[in-house]
Parts: sequence; structure tokens; C-alpha cells
Amino acid sequence: MAEPWEGLPQPLADEVAEAWPTVFSSGLPGWVGRESGVSEADLAQAFARSTFLRQVVEQDPDLVAAAWQAQPFSEETSPEFLQERWQDYLSVVTDEGSLQRALRRFRKESQFRIIWRDLMNWADLAETVAATSAFADTCIQAALDWLYAECCQQLGTPYGTDPETGETIAQPMVVLGMGKLGGRELNVSSDIDLIFAFPSHGETQGGRRSLDNQQFFIRLGQRLIQALDQINADGFVFRVDMRLRPYGQSGALALSFSALETYYQDQGREWERYAMVKARVVAGDQRMGEVLMRSLRPFVYRRYIDFSAFESLRNLKAMINREVRRKGLENDIKLGAGGIREIEFVVQAFQLIRGGRDRELQQRELQVILTVLEELELLPPSVVAELREAYVFLRNLEHALQGIADKQTQLLPDAPLDQARVALTMGFPDWVTFKATLDEHRSKVARHFADIITVDDDDGTKDELDEGWAALWLGELDEQQALQWLQSHGYESSEASLKALADLRNGRSCQTMQSQGRQRLNQFMPVLLEGVTRVDNPSETLARVLQLVEAVLRRTAYLVLLLENPGACGQLIRLCSESPWIASQLAETPLLLDELLNAESLYHPPSKSELQDDLRQQMLRISYDDLEEQMESLRHFKKAHVLRVAASELRGTLPLMKVSDYLTWIAEVVLDHVVEVAFANLVSRHGHPRRADGTVSDTDFAVIGYGKLGGIELGYTSDLDLVFIHNGDPDQSTDGEREIDNSVFYTRLGQRIVHILSTQTPSGLLYEVDMRLRPSGNSGLLVSTLTAFDRYQHNDAWTWEHQALARARGVAGDSDALAAFEAVRHDILCQRRDQEKLRSEVVDMREKMRVNLGTPISAGEPPAVFHIKHDRGGIVDIEFMVQYLMLAHSANHPELTRWSDNIRQLEELGRAGVLPVEDTEQLREAYITLRSTIHRRALQKMNSQVEGGAFPEERKYIQSVWKRVMEG
Repeated sequence: MAEPWEGLPQPLADEVAEAWPTVFSSGLPGWVGRESGVSEADLAQAFARSTFLRQVVEQDPDLVAAAWQAQPFSEETSPEFLQERWQDYLSVVTDEGSLQRALRRFRKESQFRIIWRDLMNWADLAETVAATSAFADTCIQAALDWLYAECCQQLGTPYGTDPETGETIAQPMVVLGMGKLGGRELNVSSDIDLIFAFPSHGETQGGRRSLDNQQFFIRLGQRLIQALDQINADGFVFRVDMRLRPYGQSGALALSFSALETYYQDQGREWERYAMVKARVVAGDQRMGEVLMRSLRPFVYRRYIDFSAFESLRNLKAMINREVRRKGLENDIKLGAGGIREIEFVVQAFQLIRGGRDRELQQRELQVILTVLEELELLPPSVVAELREAYVFLRNLEHALQGIADKQTQLLPDAPLDQARVALTMGFPDWVTFKATLDEHRSKVARHFADIITVDDDDGTKDELDEGWAALWLGELDEQQALQWLQSHGYESSEASLKALADLRNGRSCQTMQSQGRQRLNQFMPVLLEGVTRVDNPSETLARVLQLVEAVLRRTAYLVLLLENPGACGQLIRLCSESPWIASQLAETPLLLDELLNAESLYHPPSKSELQDDLRQQMLRISYDDLEEQMESLRHFKKAHVLRVAASELRGTLPLMKVSDYLTWIAEVVLDHVVEVAFANLVSRHGHPRRADGTVSDTDFAVIGYGKLGGIELGYTSDLDLVFIHNGDPDQSTDGEREIDNSVFYTRLGQRIVHILSTQTPSGLLYEVDMRLRPSGNSGLLVSTLTAFDRYQHNDAWTWEHQALARARGVAGDSDALAAFEAVRHDILCQRRDQEKLRSEVVDMREKMRVNLGTPISAGEPPAVFHIKHDRGGIVDIEFMVQYLMLAHSANHPELTRWSDNIRQLEELGRAGVLPVEDTEQLREAYITLRSTIHRRALQKMNSQVEGGAFPEERKYIQSVWKRVMEG
């Protein structure tokens, strides 16, 4: 008699044969046999295709038997069946703990059924995604129903206005499902993207005390997430992602209909339109949900034909491509070239562009929209057919990958055993044959995507390369010929350039390259050598670009990027010619080459609100718990935007004042996100800090920027002078199971923030952090209460610490804590002071700095160099004069405390009559001139020292004002 596993590919047959006696040591289960519809051969096939199926049969045979008893696996898994089956589990629910257990057991049974039918090819793609989506809907609705009743019993029932009738009604929750859940296209091991909403504001009735509706629904939402997402001994139901809600992780967990409508109308981004295309009411009151969806429809679908959607989707795809390159995800069938995401983008581009006019496009299911695109003659039938075939193939493959171990993955496996499983599930005799078909599908998708979405970078035509450059690179010219060739093409240091090329060509990294990589390098180098002749300093530029070339020899996809985008290659050469600092940044982080693809964005950096939006998009899919990935992505975000600022300064599209503004905005946006991440990490462990009234705080924590950050004067390599304060109650503790004192919580929060900012990772560090300006310096607490900070500033701070406070401002954290700090700062700066004593202390501190940091002066000899910041007549002289005048006169002119930057402080001193306007204007111009020089020198990797006779007029004027103001 043949064994059940006969006919399986050999490595899988051996695995099943080995496992069989262990799994069925007591005999085959009753649901296997001729009458049951599941044969022993079927069981062997299932074991071969999925370790998850085998483990469930082995570890939980009673659950599988009960599942088959409820409905044989040969029958379709319908939404109606899933709802009926849940009632059996619901019958034993008595409390929140039993609800969680029931949901997780229901998940295990349903996953087994759905994955079995899918991997055995007993269900088609349509059934699998519909069943998985219906299962999610059932679980969300079941948890919501039970928890809503429980919350009403504990907190009272929320009441408010019916948005349609105006009547006062009990307020329901509406749960929107986004992405594949919204489109009823959920894959078998997916997270779910949700948004929580409620019709209108009001208060609860019937509880011990009334509660604002929003707080009620936030608490209900928190418990709903916990019911689905929390991992316990029974596993979990779904990973829940709430970051598609307005304002992302920092936004309220539940919003009223009017708040949602206002947000999308006033602040909704293009990518949020893209996300909202698939939004669907998956749980809660369906009538109210339809009211909400009608109000949001104008945001998603414009009444006019909107071709801006192409640009939006192109930008989204570019961002995904950067991630693919950074993480090496070329084998990701969702995100990689020709993957599922590209098909989705093609379809949704037409929905966003024409959906307002063609109502047929206002549907959610991708395959339905493909049919509509063909009917409306927006895509040729042949293109639709190829996209549909590829989509079905890729989605089936996605399920084959995820069904192996019930894990969310879209990566092709490297292990031969898993490759054999995938090939078997997909109906191919071996991996090679399967991979050839996959590559064909992906190639077609990539071609159609490029035709529809991508606009070619037409930055000049590609002339046929001179064979001389290829011969030079390959070493086919003798030394004299090579030198003569370089000299005749403008290389100013031909010998150095020739040696650099020989060192690269003969170096170990180049010699050990794979053949494909070597071929790419040989194609690229002649292009580079010819391109470098178009700048003024070819030899110097070549040396700088070769740093990058050497850095990417193991990842030559970057060379392909430059070859396929001549415009980007030209930008690379131009920027490296103008700045060795930019050249070194690109060599350290080759992924920044992506920034060169779009010259318009490269030379026009985004506003602060656009920076916030960009960071939110980039971090959307990274869990706050994944600290390593958070840190890597933040470092890339910062480097990419700083590169844009540097490029814009070199091009002249950003004046100095704007350069510092942008560099400061980047730091502020990063700090805001870092505080969110650090706070979320600690809350997940210890809960929220409690307030004295028993409520929990959002953060009650503020980051104060001093120095250049506080003064909105950051440079390219500036560190961050920070002080942390909190306004929490030090006598309270957190509300989590592992509660800790609030003071310990906030200290750990400060430590976590410093760790995220200053830890060295493969991408470098985010910012150097200097905490020495906190109360009592390095010997003081890392995080002070606002009360302690106020007391220290009033009673113990030195004059120089009050000077520093003049340049301080809140830069991140809780708005109430930031406002409280600002009140303390204003109060301290406005104290009345003995002006003579103050002047003496400021002058003494200035002299100490000059001695320690300035240029040493030899008697009778003029200094050979001038330190722009620290020498007499330099930047610090202006800063100290401004700080002295603010401390001396803010008591009579409190408006002087309004600003923290030198430029506006000078202007305010002039308006108040403290300093003649002529002086403030000339000092302002001198200050800008000196700071501009420091910025430019930073881009040339030069320090702040210039030749001794530089800036004679500015220095003379600064010293004359110093003498009048500080020496009386």
C-alpha cells in the first residue's frame, strides 16, 4: 500500500514521513477518511505545504476535530458560517479575560480552516480574501459589542446628537477598516489598519460621574485594541495599527465625525486620499458609518479630473523604493519592483484621478476596478489581463508564503525546504520553474507601472561615450597616453587622478566583485570620468566621487540608478564638486542618492508642516517597539533633509536665515517623534503617569532647546543643547501592571530620548546631545520638575545660566508643559538686576571664554588667524551683548523675552530703544555675514578660523559697540 506522502518532492516527503508517526502516534483522527472528504494523502500534502497546519493538528487535535465537526473543510468558508461559529465561542464568555481567550481560540480554528483550503487549492483567491476579511469583521464587531456594553455599565452611556435627525441619542462607535481590510482583500496573516469615530460630542449618563464622549470612546478603543492585539498564552487575534488616523500616533485615538471631516478638509494629505480609497465601516453602527463615509467622500474623490494623483503616487512609490534598497527587499513580492503594491498603485491612480467623474471607480475591490478600467477604455484589455493574472498569482503566492508558518511575510524564502513548499503550493514541479514564471509576471507589472505612473527623467540625451574613457578606466592606455588624455580633458591633477583610478581598479574590493557588479562598474566609470570634465575642478571632484563608488561596490544597484538617471548623476558630480562635506555624506549613506532623482525637491526643501508629514509617512509602518528600525529610519530622514538644505544653500535658493530655520525645523520634527517613541515604549511597560486627580497624562513632558537649537541657528554639524522638564506629580505613580514612580518614569523617558538621539548605529548617530545646561549641570538630575527648575533659576542659577536662558525655548513635548516653561523663562528674564554687577559678570565670563577658546595672542604680533566665533569682534561678542541687554532691560521691556534668536532679539532691542536702531541693524548685518561664512566653511569641511586680516570692518564695528555697551 502506498504511503500518503508518496508523490511529494523528495525533501518534503522525507519531512512528512519523519513527522507522521509522532503526530499520529494514537492513530489517525476521525475527521480523516474516505467519508470525511479529507484523505491521508490530503493530510500529507497539507503537512508538506505548511508547518503551521502540522503543528495545530499535533498540538491541538480537539480544536481541529471541533472545527471539522462544525463544517467539513471541503465546504466554502462563508461570512455567514463564521458569524454562526462565533456564537458557539461567545456562549462561554463571562468576562474580559474569557472574551480574549474565546477570540484567540476562534482565530486559531478559523486560520486553520482558511489556510488549509487556500494552500490545498480547495479555495480560490476570492474566497480566501473574503473569508479572511469576514473573519476580521466578525472579531472586531464581537469584541466591540461586548466591550461597549461593559464600558456603558462602568462609565455610563455616551449621549449626543444624531448628525442626520438632530435628536439626542446614545452614541455608537464606528470602526473604519483601511487598506486590504477595507477592500475585503485581507491576506491570511495580516495586521489591520483601523480608525475609531463617534457621531458627536456630549457626555455619558448613568455612570458614577459624567465623562466626555471622546474620553469614553478613547477608553473603549484602548480596550478593543487590547482585546485583539495583546499577546497572551493563547496568542493574539490581529496586530492592530492605528497610525492611519488623523495626526498618526500623536492624534486622539477616537474622533467625532465633525473633527474627522474638518481634519481631512483642512489638513488631509494626498497619501491620506490614497489610504481612504479603501476605507469601509467594518464594525459599529452601519447607518452612522454611512453618514461618516458620505461626509469624507469629497476629500477622496475630486469633482474634476485630478492628475496630481500621479505625482502623489509616484512620490509614495519612490519612498517605498528607498526602503527596498535600504533593507535589501528586492525579493519582497509586495514592495519590490513588479510587486503587488505597483498593481495597487496603477488601479488607485485611476480611482483618484477620475473617481469623482466616473462613479463606477468608487469601489474598493481591486479586481472589480480592473474590470471597470477595461469597460471605460482607460486601459487596454491586454494590459488589464496581464495585471489581473499577475495580481492573482502574486496574492496566491503571498498566501503560500504566509501560510507556511502563519507569519506576515512577503519575502521569497532562501531555505530550500521552504522553496519546495512554495513551488508545490503554487503548482510547479520545482523552484526554478516557479521562479521563471514569477519573474515574468513581475516584469510585466513593472513595465505597465512604468508606462502609467513613471515619468522619464528627461535631463538631457545620452551621447555615445567616447571609447577613450573606457580605455582609460580599463587600464588599456599606457601611463603617458593616460596622463595626456586626462590633461587634455581638463583634469588639473592628472597624476593624482590616474593613481586614484588605478588604486580603485586594482584594489581588493574591485578584484573580488561578482561579474554582474564588475560589468556595472565598467559601464559607470566612463560615464563618471566624462561627466566630471564639466565642472571646474575635475581631479578634486573625481577623488570625492570615488569615495562613494568604493562604498557601493557591494551594492552596485546604486550605480545602475545613476546610469539610468543621467540627471541624478549630473547632480552628484555638481554637488561633490562644490562640497566635500556633501561628498562624504553621500559616501557614508549611499541611499541619499535617491534624493538626487528629483532636482525640484532637492533644491526646494519642504516646510516644517511638510517635514512632519514626510516623517509620519516614513514611520507609519514601523512599530514603536522596533526601536532599532525607528532609529535607522530617523537617521536617514535627517540626513536626506539636511542634504536638501545643503544643496539649496549651494545653489543659492536658500538664504542663510532660511538655512538655519530648516536645519532647526528638522531637529524639532525629529525630537517630537523621538519623544513620542520613547513615551510609547515606556507606557507599554509601565502605563501612563497618573495625575493627582486620578486621570492619566498624555506626556506632561517638555524638551527645552538651548544654544543654537534654542536660537534657531543650527548648523550642519551642530549638537543639541537640551534640558528636560516635566510637570507631572512626583508623588504619584504610573497606572500599569509594572507601575513605577512618576519621577522614575520621567527619568527613564529622558534617558531613552538621549539613547535614541545619540547611540551610534550603522547609519551613524542622530545628534550629539549636550545636557550640561540643566540645573546643577552634570551633577544635576537628568529630568527636573518644573517646580524644581523654577526654584533653581530663582535661587541658585549663575548669571551665565540666565544668559543661556535668553536663548532657550520649548522645542518638543506636551503643549501645557511647554507653555509652563515659557512662563518661568519670562519671569526669570524679567527680574530686576544690578546692571553694573551684571555687566561685570558677563564681561568676566566673556574673557574666560576668549582665553580658553579664542586665538592665543603673542605680544606685539598681529594674530595669524581670526576665529570667527570666539575672537574679539566675533559672533560671541554680539551674543553676549544681546544677552546682557536683555537681562538688564527686560524688567522694563518684557517684550524683549518674546524671541530666543539673536536676530529678532536685536530688532526688539532697537524697537524698545535700548540700543540705537543703527547699531542693531549693523550688528545684524555683521552677525549674518559671520554666520554665513561658518556655514559655507562647514560645507567645505573647514573650521571657523580664517586668515588674520579677514572682516576688518565688521570686527572694528563690533568692538566699538562692545566698548560702548560693555565697558561703559
